[in-house]
Amino acid sequence: MTAKKLRVLAVGAHPDDLEFQVGGTLAKYAERGHTVVMAVVTNGNVGSSTLPSDEIAAIRFQEATTAAAMIGAELLWLDYDDEFFFYNEESRRRLIDVMRQAEPDVVLAHWTDDYHPDHSLSGQAVRDARIMTAVPNIVTAHPPLKTIPKLFFYDTLAGINFQPEVYVDISGTFATKQAMLAAHVSQSAWIEDIFEGSSIGGMMETQSRFRGFQAGYRYAEGFRALQTWPRAADFGLLPLD
Repeated sequence: MTAKKLRVLAVGAHPDDLEFQVGGTLAKYAERGHTVVMAVVTNGNVGSSTLPSDEIAAIRFQEATTAAAMIGAELLWLDYDDEFFFYNEESRRRLIDVMRQAEPDVVLAHWTDDYHPDHSLSGQAVRDARIMTAVPNIVTAHPPLKTIPKLFFYDTLAGINFQPEVYVDISGTFATKQAMLAAHVSQSAWIEDIFEGSSIGGMMETQSRFRGFQAGYRYAEGFRALQTWPRAADFGLLPLD
């Protein structure tokens, strides 16, 4: 991995997406002294079978804050309604500004063909906003970036429709990933309710073990580089070693 200290922006659609899919990688970046910013697009305000939307949204914000603090990451909260993130001019401008605010060298985003529209559309919005972050005539609250950040896509839920090009060994940070995900206490009951007794921690561990099995590690997270120009093919920007 490059010796340069990087600024890393990870964008997740919901509170707990980043912990589930890239928590080990983000912890590894943080351990090595890189700056990590975690941006959460929606507020999780429908993620409960029992609590009203404003109450569960407040709980999920606190859970996300707790998880980010475990690795010293900055949390950016975009506060769109859960299940109703739409890709339009307003959300594109918002993602441009968030990326400018984070000033990243590396951006991690959802794959654009995931099971959930909030995942797929936020990934598409990040992908499309990337070059625009450096365009001065697109005016937002934060100044344009001087260089276009590199973009990598992370895994889908259960790895469906996603073939990693590269794997990050998270065996040494898996315990931190578990702790970050466990901070999202409200989601344990919610996942069990909506997905018929599934465990969010168990789902995450199964996927991390499976990707690790593919890569020859105990636990791993998978990534793909952006395929379009200018393509981010420098996998050395990821904490591979």
